[in-house]
Amino acid sequence: MTDPRTETLAFAESPVQLLNTLEWAHVSGPADLTVVILPPHDPTSRGQLRRMAQLARDSGCRVLWREARGGAATPTRALAALAGPLRRARRLVIGDPFSHYLQLLLSLAPPCDVVVVDDGTATMEFTAQLARGERLVRWHRPAARGPRAVLFSPVARRAVRRLTPGPGRTVEVFSAMPVRPMEGITLTDNTFSWTRSRFPAPRLTGGADLVGTSLVETGVLQEERYLGAVAELVERHGVTRYFAHRKESGEKLRRLARHARVEIVRPDLPLELVARRGPIGSTVLSFPSTVVHTLPRVLAGTGTEVVVCEIADGWYTDRVTERASGFLSEVTSTARALRGSDGRPAVT
Repeated sequence: MTDPRTETLAFAESPVQLLNTLEWAHVSGPADLTVVILPPHDPTSRGQLRRMAQLARDSGCRVLWREARGGAATPTRALAALAGPLRRARRLVIGDPFSHYLQLLLSLAPPCDVVVVDDGTATMEFTAQLARGERLVRWHRPAARGPRAVLFSPVARRAVRRLTPGPGRTVEVFSAMPVRPMEGITLTDNTFSWTRSRFPAPRLTGGADLVGTSLVETGVLQEERYLGAVAELVERHGVTRYFAHRKESGEKLRRLARHARVEIVRPDLPLELVARRGPIGSTVLSFPSTVVHTLPRVLAGTGTEVVVCEIADGWYTDRVTERASGFLSEVTSTARALRGSDGRPAVT
């Protein structure tokens, strides 16, 4: 007999994935939703996930916390604990189809419906790669090679099949991103209705805030160039607060505080919730990232302007491919096109 508690089973590895799972549940209204949190190691993400987990419980979700990273035995134990719920699930909700751990879970699941919710701008690449029949590779990384990649390739192929509509399975993409339509996949627009209904319009500070990015930590941008760009934006636009990305290093943030003379804020929840809860600047500046697409939706009607800042070619590290820089340009251009923005301000 099917266990109704696991009829819809969601996996969240990041706070943003969990937020967008709650947004999907608010729109779709599944009778019973079980959320399995697979936390990363870094303390900032874990802290945000614990706060998001309480919001999920308050919204009526069953929440399970499963440590899936650590020593050699930890992933195996986690997989064993998830085997039963996976077999019983009629629908899976995932936030990062590029995650090897989630690809492994998908490969172990029987044919069932799948919902992909946003884990950032990577959703744009996911639908494009799936439409082309390619192996799923993150935009800022080269394709994996070597013995481990060869061993994992059957798992990756099986996961891609699970993410492709077919007999006995539907696929839905629930997204605030400008994703590419694909035959057979249902696209559902994420308007952040749960966030907007939970938090009233925020108080505006009248000043400017800047949203940080982890592109230095992922090896995309040169740190010195990034520090200089932030300092220029702070001086030019009177930025008073810098909202740090959860993956930004403490040392880089300390350098930013000294160099740019700006207050560093470590959000305790995803920025979409922090912004809606307020107070928030009347202008929010951001480099190309997820929030240039999500914050205009979250802050619609509040009077806040979200502005995309250019990334100059000279900021990139030597390891960045043309594909990666092209993807960031697409993030910027699509955000401007949707809002009719002139894209100011540029920093060189």
